[in-house]
Amino acid sequence: MIRLVLCLLLAAPAAAAPLTPAQRAEIDRVAAQVLAKTGVPSASIAVVTDGRLDYARAYGRQRGDASPATLAARYPVASMSKQVTAAALLLLAEEGKLSLDDPVARYLPDLTDADRITVRQLLDHTSGYRDYWPQNYAFADIARPVAPRQILDRWARAPLDFAAGSQWQYSNTGFVAAGLIVEKVAGEPFMAFLQRRIFAPLGMQVVDADLGLTPADARPFTRFALGPVRPATPPALGWLFAAGQLAAAPAEWAKWSLARIDRRLLTTPSWAEQEREATLTGGAGTRYGLGVFTDTVAGHKRIHHGGAAVGFLSEERVYPDDRAAVLVFVNADFGDAHGVIADRIEAMLLGSDPDTAAARALFDQLRQGRPDRSRYTANFNAWLTPQVVTDHRESLGALGEPESFTRLGPRRLRGGFTAERFVVRYPGRTLTISLRAEPQPGGRVEEFLVYPAAE
Repeated sequence: MIRLVLCLLLAAPAAAAPLTPAQRAEIDRVAAQVLAKTGVPSASIAVVTDGRLDYARAYGRQRGDASPATLAARYPVASMSKQVTAAALLLLAEEGKLSLDDPVARYLPDLTDADRITVRQLLDHTSGYRDYWPQNYAFADIARPVAPRQILDRWARAPLDFAAGSQWQYSNTGFVAAGLIVEKVAGEPFMAFLQRRIFAPLGMQVVDADLGLTPADARPFTRFALGPVRPATPPALGWLFAAGQLAAAPAEWAKWSLARIDRRLLTTPSWAEQEREATLTGGAGTRYGLGVFTDTVAGHKRIHHGGAAVGFLSEERVYPDDRAAVLVFVNADFGDAHGVIADRIEAMLLGSDPDTAAARALFDQLRQGRPDRSRYTANFNAWLTPQVVTDHRESLGALGEPESFTRLGPRRLRGGFTAERFVVRYPGRTLTISLRAEPQPGGRVEEFLVYPAAE
């Protein structure tokens, strides 16, 4: 029995530790700094640690005036809604009312190749239906109300962009079709089903972004180039539907993150199915499940999705094994304030990626003018002349401490070396680093080049 208990304890995942007072103060500092730097009017943040809501705070001007920011203010979360649409279909599948492997033709027979496309492929973006809203702005038609069926008639009855399952391409169109399937199978309006079967059981206060927002909620803002921040005009009714029509405060959406962590509402197999990476017919992975992106960061499993609406951006990142989550909502559709804040909190929760930490150490040595030549190959040591070292020290040392140091994408192989890229951010300046190294553990570095970024 003692051995069994010990094994269970050793197998239990380590929960992310609660935020310290210093970390809370750092979140406050980062949020204020990022809003001031980008011009984004407001941010609302929630952080889950150890399976509970640990931190929630709102900053800035949610309504564009001098009224104080509140945690109750709701923000449209746009495409973050997709995971809930997928969950609705998973609930219906649990009840035997449909199968994710049913052909779409069983429910929407007049769509292009509906007999060859499955419900699952609507949810994992491999259907081939062309995205009806790929732009990052509101194109002219968005000013006129639309019905879900009209979206499908225009975009899902056109020729496919590719054969179903052969490629991955983000498609809001597929989720509009998924929402209509929910309505057909459940026999009730899409939002009514979500409220009854998902939000009420979880105690979540979520509204329809088209109809449920009030003057007390966050208002949308935009910006053209480096011009003034201006109020944004929301899209006309109907354009969001099951692809992104939900609005909530971050602390309320955290209840959904906690349901994922605790495996509540859906069965454990259904949660696992949503988080399982879809694969293409050729065998390649997509890093996407059913309405969620799925990957690892610093060795930790991460389930995440962002949202982009007119005047709003949002980010949810859940680390199920760590029983942690980060949610950042902003009322602007420009810049990357939400992503930068989320990156900083993520690093607090998970610690540094060991490979990123190693690259950061090399960078620090160069900006101090003291490179550890034992870490480099003969080629790079020859390139690293006294003049090169001096230029690094004088140009980089003057910048002070970077705001962030982040890996860009996965490590790849080229010419017998691993190839990686990193981005280093300072106030008003961004650098990129190209790192190439021998592939074996502890391999020497063949290249560590620092460039000014174009952004």
